[in-house]
Amino acid sequence: MRKLENFTYSRALVLGLAKSGTAAAKLLLQEGLEVRVNDKKADEGDEMVQELAAHGAEVIAGSHPLSVLDGIEVVVKNPGIPYTNPVVQEALLRKIPMITEIELAGQLAEGTIIGITGSNGKTTTTTLTVEMLRESNQPAKVAGNIGKVATEVAQTLSKQESLVLELSSFQLMGIDTFRPRVAVLLNIFEAHLDYHQTFENYKQAKFNLFRNQTKDDYLIYNADDPHLKEAVKLAASRTIPFSVQRKVEDGAWIEDGAVFFLGEKVMDLDEIVLVGDHQLENALAALAAAKLSGATNEGIRAVLTSFAGVKHRLQFVDKIHGRLFYNDSKATNILATQKALDSFQQPTILLAGGLDRGNEFTELGSYLSNVKAMVVFGETADKLKTAGEEAGVPVIENAGDVKKAAQIAYTLSEKNDVILLSPACASWDQYRTFEERGDMFIQAVHTLM
Repeated sequence: MRKLENFTYSRALVLGLAKSGTAAAKLLLQEGLEVRVNDKKADEGDEMVQELAAHGAEVIAGSHPLSVLDGIEVVVKNPGIPYTNPVVQEALLRKIPMITEIELAGQLAEGTIIGITGSNGKTTTTTLTVEMLRESNQPAKVAGNIGKVATEVAQTLSKQESLVLELSSFQLMGIDTFRPRVAVLLNIFEAHLDYHQTFENYKQAKFNLFRNQTKDDYLIYNADDPHLKEAVKLAASRTIPFSVQRKVEDGAWIEDGAVFFLGEKVMDLDEIVLVGDHQLENALAALAAAKLSGATNEGIRAVLTSFAGVKHRLQFVDKIHGRLFYNDSKATNILATQKALDSFQQPTILLAGGLDRGNEFTELGSYLSNVKAMVVFGETADKLKTAGEEAGVPVIENAGDVKKAAQIAYTLSEKNDVILLSPACASWDQYRTFEERGDMFIQAVHTLM
């Protein structure tokens, strides 16, 4: 097993368990540190709590007393715990260093690290990159926000393998020395403001991805995103743009019905089976990351001619009596839904709604021109109804949940219509995860059959 490098602490607090916290605690115990674990939602009788205690961890479950910080030299924070948490605030006052499990993974990994972030498209781009490398006989493993916990994978990574990480802003806020050889910035859009408080804080968290890079590293970025064009000017690494709108000879672009990278034609555009410009952006970003990590044109082509999307991300579900059903439950913000709507030219029935984070939905207005009906649900149902009415959507129905929304949408539809679940909201008002929400939609579609 690989050992942590340059980790000088001897007493650590792991704040919050779940998968990443549990993995971090086990790793630090293996490294011989004194480890204290604190989780407000855990119970002392939980199997994982008892296992960590048996391995020598001091476990404090069921509350967040400030005394958990006494004698602590570093805090490994679960990414989901906000910085408004009293223990986190106290740790900052005491000037105790605070990291996430991603920082530990970066110190463990021997192979090439490819880090991918953005407001939207992370999962698709990460999956594409891994598959392109594997199809090119370049060994690669995936971790981070998808797949296994990053530290677990990093411990087993060889020098010949690439570690492809999907990274959230929550994870990137907690890094110190983490440095991917290849960094990918897909886009930036106001999101998670309940966590970050301001758009500027959110952007700076995302930009941590390249802060430790050097001239020997690569930073792939969306040249069509004005926020990113400005941000990458500060990078020490070699910047590689991608664009679906114009030619960028020092990066990846589309021209004359073909896809190019650094002046070389990779494949014809009509061979790519993914739907929508935002999926083309993901494809170009993945192509660039894979090429810079040893992928071949043949391997890239094999993936892009067969990859139809990841589950819950503009996923084609079925065709029933001429109606096309798409599951885009992972669209948890307005930008994602804009991109989904922009992917279709035919009449569309939009299913949207979910957790109210204070957003208004007027920005959807110009994207609703081909929406013949909306079915809204969840906490934001009234706000979405207002946005639809202002945009002139002729029919707007209110449903109790996604299952009922699918049934209503079908009754409103005609042959060749698209029925699109793209909520523009997080799921937590009614569902534990966006996956649960998407699975309910898929089940409802199959019931309609």
